[in-house]
Amino acid sequence: MFYAYILYSKLRSKYYVRSTSNLEGRLKKHNTNHSVFTGHTGDWEIVWAENFQTKFEVLKRKAN
Repeated sequence: MFYAYILYSKLRSKYYVRSTSNLEGRLKKHNTNHSVFTGHTGDWEIVWAENFQTKFEVLKRKAN
């Protein structure tokens, strides 16, 4: 299973769009210091997520 998702940070007033096969694990990583862009606020929340059977379907959805 693959997911396309959008995160939102109130502190940065920014959205972040990505995809993953482990939605809960990725959210935990985004809320730690693992990444330059998402790692410093710790307040990212999922505002939208949709699941797909293949990564190709995710990429098609993100392109729209």
